[in-house]
Amino acid sequence: MSNLDMSEAVRMLAEHHGISVDALLQVLVEALATAYKKRPGAADEVIVEVNPENLDMKFTAYDVDDDGNWVNERDDTPSKNELGRIAAATFKQVMSQRIREVERDRKFEEYANREGDLVTGIIQQSDGRYALVDLGKVEALLPQAEQVPYERPVTGDRVKAYIVEVRKTAKGPQIVVSRTHPGLIKRLFELEVPEIADGVVEIKSCAREPGHRTKIAVFSNDANVDPVGACVGARGGRVRMVVNELRGEKIDIVSYSEDLHEFVSKALSPAKVTEVRLSEDSTQADVIVPDFQLSLAIGKEGQNARLAARLTGVRIDIKSETQAANEANGIFEPRGGSRNTEYAEGEWRTNDETGEMQFHATDGSVVSEQEWAGASSEETESTEN
Repeated sequence: MSNLDMSEAVRMLAEHHGISVDALLQVLVEALATAYKKRPGAADEVIVEVNPENLDMKFTAYDVDDDGNWVNERDDTPSKNELGRIAAATFKQVMSQRIREVERDRKFEEYANREGDLVTGIIQQSDGRYALVDLGKVEALLPQAEQVPYERPVTGDRVKAYIVEVRKTAKGPQIVVSRTHPGLIKRLFELEVPEIADGVVEIKSCAREPGHRTKIAVFSNDANVDPVGACVGARGGRVRMVVNELRGEKIDIVSYSEDLHEFVSKALSPAKVTEVRLSEDSTQADVIVPDFQLSLAIGKEGQNARLAARLTGVRIDIKSETQAANEANGIFEPRGGSRNTEYAEGEWRTNDETGEMQFHATDGSVVSEQEWAGASSEETESTEN
């Protein structure tokens, strides 16, 4: 094979494996050095040089003295057929091994700086512990802990996932992806909302309970752009695309505000808030809502209040207007997440048939509004006595 043919072969080989010609030439140099040492009577050490222009090769041999010094430098470039069968086999083995190593390093470098990116792949394999997602050139690992509860990966399904970690292993890069990370929400909205991708609208904070509900707070850097409207889209088209990708997970979009009173009030959407009272260090918020909005503000099993607290970074205690008024008069009726009653854990709900407010405690008991009021009166009388 002429040097011109060999040069073309190297170029084609590099293109086939998706690595640079320089990287492949370095592999060639190392393979030639290993093959040279298989030759009978070979020197102790050798430096191989390859001209990248015409692939001319030069072998500079050295002996090693008792002190480990390289001595007796000489040109020991073998003829094209001199390496022999053993050397050729060694060259092929080393070349294949080094190409695999270079490919692994290239793939790792490609994904090493992509933590936090969104990727699309196809479920290749799934069991109770993890799912493998084919990203094209590499496979990603979707552990059970990063899967949405009750969302079962099905082989062949196309999914979007968030890269949480890229590890370097002997078998190549191991990419760990997630379907539960809050960052997935942000990346999905970047895809659907050009204003977010352009930086006009920002997602300031995100609180998520995967598979159930998510709240995001958005802010506009342009007074002419409504951040909530931009994320919702015409007839809800933009947010619907995100919800579909999340298999129906509900998403609440609220406006971010530097005013913590206003931000807490909006975070409890869709409930209407009467008043927000912040503690001196702004870590606690007592929120007062109309009586008929209490169960909506707290949400099913306290979900709405819990997500609002995560979104704002403030501990939230919700009270109805009646409860707040009673407390002001020294009568404590701790409704909906109260602090001073045996029914401290639970929520107020409206009976669909009668329209009556009922307190559903976490122990399974249900107390009507009249029963609660009667118990509170007896509690007050015993305290006075």
